[in-house]
Amino acid sequence: MAFDMGATILSLQGVNKSFGPIDVLHDINLEIRAGEVLCLLGDNGAGKSTVIRLLSGVHKPSSGTITMDGKPLNFASPREAADHGIATVHQFGGTFPLMSIGRSFFVGREPVRWVGPFKVYDRKTANDIAVKAVQNFGITRIEDGDRLVGGLSGGERQALAIARAVHFGARVLILDEPTAALGVKQATHVLRIVNEAKRRGLAVIFITHQVMHAMAVGDHFAVLIRGAIASDFKKGEKTREEITDLMAGGASMATLEAEIESNMAGHDA
Repeated sequence: MAFDMGATILSLQGVNKSFGPIDVLHDINLEIRAGEVLCLLGDNGAGKSTVIRLLSGVHKPSSGTITMDGKPLNFASPREAADHGIATVHQFGGTFPLMSIGRSFFVGREPVRWVGPFKVYDRKTANDIAVKAVQNFGITRIEDGDRLVGGLSGGERQALAIARAVHFGARVLILDEPTAALGVKQATHVLRIVNEAKRRGLAVIFITHQVMHAMAVGDHFAVLIRGAIASDFKKGEKTREEITDLMAGGASMATLEAEIESNMAGHDA
């Protein structure tokens, strides 16, 4: 798949999000480009999760526009966002601990083969493709597609989820706190994978509150405070201390977002 490096893939223009009388995002303007890592920074509850949900089709903006390749988006579901090439990888990779690597890689899209008049899951094909895809991202110690995902390290799970997204045609990769629960060595593996995704021309949105990790891979940075962009800058324009001070200036919205999610869960029940 060819990518037009540097071209704007996603654009948010004047995006606001409210839940009833509660305003969560205010006038968000962002551009996400191919071959670039946008680091979305902010303390817990700054509004990062709501941005993710808007881009991945979970929520719709209350006002403003989100465009992809210049065309307005109005996703009805996360599956529709995925079909357009927007893949979200959550903190623990969205993998299934009791599944094999091959089965987890293809869950919902399993390759099949014919046995007489019946279609059956093609375990060998799934395992071969999954192992090769993960190894292409530098995780070479994974050699057995029958190995259970639960036996992988946190970094390896992230690699599996990212490799899966790329294999199925992702153009925009949203990584939600991918290094938050990892040790130094595992986090370093994930950062290398982020750089590899960028090298391949994907647009990467790296959500984190860890400034050092953001600075290691980021090209473009946006700091969220209380649901608004407090600063938008390029690599090299601010120091680590300046970014940390910016992030520290925002009061947490964690309680607010937790309350909203609880109310929504109650309505869904």
